[in-house]
Amino acid sequence: MIKRIVFSICLLVSAYSVAQEGTASPYSFFGIGDVRFKGTVEMRAMAGIGVEQDSIHINLDNPSSFANLKLTTFALGGGFNQTNLKSAKESAAVQRVALDYLAVGLPLGTKAGLGFGLIPYSSVGYKIESIATDATQNSSRFDGKGGLNKVFLGFGYKLLPQLSLGADAHYNFGTINTSSLEFLSTIPVGTREINNVTLTGFNFNVGLMFQTKLTAKTNFYSSFNYSLESSLKSVNLSSISTVLIDAEFNNSLVDTSDQIETTTNLTTPSKMTLGIGFGSSKKWLLGTQISFRDPANFVNTYNDFNAVSYGKYQKVSLGGYYIPNYNSFTSYAKRIVYRGGLKYEQTGLIVNSKSINDIGATMGIGFPVSGSFSNINLGFEIGKRGTTSQGLIQENYAILSLSLSLNDRWFQKRKFD
Repeated sequence: MIKRIVFSICLLVSAYSVAQEGTASPYSFFGIGDVRFKGTVEMRAMAGIGVEQDSIHINLDNPSSFANLKLTTFALGGGFNQTNLKSAKESAAVQRVALDYLAVGLPLGTKAGLGFGLIPYSSVGYKIESIATDATQNSSRFDGKGGLNKVFLGFGYKLLPQLSLGADAHYNFGTINTSSLEFLSTIPVGTREINNVTLTGFNFNVGLMFQTKLTAKTNFYSSFNYSLESSLKSVNLSSISTVLIDAEFNNSLVDTSDQIETTTNLTTPSKMTLGIGFGSSKKWLLGTQISFRDPANFVNTYNDFNAVSYGKYQKVSLGGYYIPNYNSFTSYAKRIVYRGGLKYEQTGLIVNSKSINDIGATMGIGFPVSGSFSNINLGFEIGKRGTTSQGLIQENYAILSLSLSLNDRWFQKRKFD
């Protein structure tokens, strides 16, 4: 029954995830858009901590974790994002609902595991308007949508009972469609530029996870993940048109130029993530994790601005979980998983000489499904990104996430008496 449910869900969400608009951030105007969190709702509720070798939860960030799976795991997660956009003079509220991941993990014997799935990597979704107070000066409107998705396949192998090694490959694909309009407020004619960008490329990750006992009840966990430098091929079809503009800014084409095709290679430097933690399996965990990466090259033909540059990326997280009594038969509440965490992230985007940073707090609850190893997880995150100085936008956000993790034994030989 679970297999039939999984297959049906896969068909539905695979089509939806490619078309969704997962952000309303004005900062998605730059580069390849707003880079999404890579991980499950369970990890997000702990600020991204994923250092424990878990046997029933998928770790999307470290492929070596697949070696520890004991059951076939199907994971699906998404979230609702409420963001208040605030400048020095005004504010606005926006909402988005988006799929975050669809993944399957398969144990291969007792020492190996396989994982595959679909992850939206970045999202573009902005509407920006700049109306000049002087009627003789140009006004502007900018619209964009789209993003980048990843299909991944990973393999993990247990070299030793305490040490796992893994690697995965990602095929990246997506489209970004942008429109910019320049006009004078007193004249119903303007100039419109349209860009249709197709992105494709591959990237590869390797990972290690190690754990050992410190005492009879306390374990030490560590993880290492390295993403190799990769490039994205960007093919941009652009055209410039003269348009008529009505009171609601609807455009009617007057004249247009021939499309111009340009090809650009965007570079993502290598990224390293290190994590350590202490805890007792199925009882508690406290961990910390740090990620860092050199400046990326995401400058494209349609969003190259002097006021924008890319610096080093860095993220620091602290988080963990607590389970009162994992094996309790008398109290369901004691089997609930309580999660929490804190994070600080330098996104690497620099606008008007200001680094766009993100700081947030997370929490979550995991509800076990009685009679099985499956679980339903809720996560909540609040935070702040950006600043109102230098004419920029500050985003105050709240994210409610929901995930389903179905765990069962597949591919078993049936026995008959």
